[in-house]
Amino acid sequence: MSEPTVLFEPRGGAGVITLNRPKALNALTLEQIRQIDPALQRWAADPSVATVVIEGAGEKAFCAGGDIRALYDAASAGDIAFLADFYREEYRLNRRIKTYAKPYVALIDGITMGGGVGLSVHGRYRVATERTLFAMPETGIGFFPDVGGTFFLPRCPGRIGLYLGLTGARLKAADMLYTGIATHHVPSSAIEDLKAALADITDAADADLQVQAVLARFHQDPGPAPLAAKRALIDRLFAGDSLDAVLAALEADPDPWAAETLKTIRTKSPYALAVTFRQLRDGAGLDFDQAMALEFTLGLHVAAAPDFREGVRAVIVDKDNAPQWQPPGALSVDEAFGPHPAGTLTFE
Repeated sequence: MSEPTVLFEPRGGAGVITLNRPKALNALTLEQIRQIDPALQRWAADPSVATVVIEGAGEKAFCAGGDIRALYDAASAGDIAFLADFYREEYRLNRRIKTYAKPYVALIDGITMGGGVGLSVHGRYRVATERTLFAMPETGIGFFPDVGGTFFLPRCPGRIGLYLGLTGARLKAADMLYTGIATHHVPSSAIEDLKAALADITDAADADLQVQAVLARFHQDPGPAPLAAKRALIDRLFAGDSLDAVLAALEADPDPWAAETLKTIRTKSPYALAVTFRQLRDGAGLDFDQAMALEFTLGLHVAAAPDFREGVRAVIVDKDNAPQWQPPGALSVDEAFGPHPAGTLTFE
């Protein structure tokens, strides 16, 4: 019999979720989503569970993203029903985490991208280690930074969220704390001791204060954040009121970092970049539920567009890393923000 792809274990006063697909870097499947959500509901009502902890199996990844191959296959087959089910249930799970009444601690030890960000960044406590590697790289596969990126990226300091969304830049622990994406830094060698200390918390009524105390005890300074040194430059170069204005600012600036950043952006899908710019501009004025509802609409439109299939083909299927994007303006960004026949996202 095959091993379960997600494990649920009570350890003292903690309910522990382990994403258990280490060979696939714990990529998130619809099957896992359908197990995690009801488990969270059960534990929310269980007085013996004071805290929820989520982690990834193996030493490489917390969760490297959603099951992109399954979404690619569905998009290629025109299976809108699967796409709608996946995004609807994933985004509802993201909201469950965002609104969870009990302390939710994500141990993001390793690669954390895409769907893994959705399982962690909305939780109350996000623990990075020296092995953590965070990114929202969706524009590189013709998609947009979803799983709540509409909400949390515009709320990063200055224009850093737009920079991260357009470029897919990778962050380590110090930058994650600087942006607010992580709340604590704990060495990977101390994670087992941290989990044991969290399991010792059994009083659900006082769990939050106890979790804060435990995390403060294990927290270590990760050192200076490279993004802090680039903050003024990012704020200036990404301040434009259109994508073209941002690209023009990068092209005109003499700083070598600007040229390198522009080179990176030019490798991404022009359509996905345009969608992402508008998504993050609009997201600054949306509440969380509105942001997730927008993402559902965008997800169904953008997954059906040719750049998503081409991006996944180039990066994941054929792995030639040579996507042939549609030229700028060939695909309607306005259409991506319009109603979709598969409906809208609602919450219970």
